[in-house]
Amino acid sequence: MNSRNDQLNALDRLLTIMDELRAQCPWDKKQTMQSLRHLTIEETYELGDAILDNDSEEIKKELGDLLLHIVFYAKIGSETGDFDIADVCHSISEKLIHRHPHIYGDVEVADEEEVKKNWENIKLSEGKKSVLEGVPASLPALVKANRIQDKVSGVGFDWEEPQQVFEKLQEELGELKDEIEKGEEQRIEAEFGDVLFSMVNYARFLKVNPENALERTNKKFIKRFSYLEARAKEAGKSLKEMTLAEMDVHWNKAKSL
Repeated sequence: MNSRNDQLNALDRLLTIMDELRAQCPWDKKQTMQSLRHLTIEETYELGDAILDNDSEEIKKELGDLLLHIVFYAKIGSETGDFDIADVCHSISEKLIHRHPHIYGDVEVADEEEVKKNWENIKLSEGKKSVLEGVPASLPALVKANRIQDKVSGVGFDWEEPQQVFEKLQEELGELKDEIEKGEEQRIEAEFGDVLFSMVNYARFLKVNPENALERTNKKFIKRFSYLEARAKEAGKSLKEMTLAEMDVHWNKAKSL
């Protein structure tokens, strides 16, 4: 691993390159925070994919892409006189120190749960009107549900045992079944949403990240379906020409790979 001095030199090199690109490259000159926003979101998802794949080399590359964006935003901020990379670093450092009084102060905590509760209470003392204020409105619904539940849990609004959450999930499934039998579309959608919300909550008690779990299943399905498509092509058939029984043979083979 690189020494701390090597790490600082590497960051200085990146900052210098950013200065040069901003001054000399036509594309880099044109960029604004608004024009970079969607690219940053894309880079974040690419990092997420690399982490799920446990690909260290790809994680390193994607972290570099994301770091470039952070440096880019800081460079634009310095040009407008609002902030620079030092302000960004000092800001997060001060926040971390303030929100970890059990490390930088005299507060004692017993476990991770107490740390989380202290974190949310400190945020409220900083002027936050609601513990949910920090949940971005643009988060994907599944991620947002998980963050909402995690945050309210931090101030004690939570179930005590996993079994209680599972019973709530069963209750919501029963209500969904009732609405399906009645055939009221709006009520079906509402109850389906309640089921998903309860599933996310139960995942939290099982210490399963629902977003990661679903994405791993997506990747697994894509891999198996691609295998099925390849076998159909080898047989000179389209999937529409195959029977379900034929597909099932290849699907089960894909599951064993």
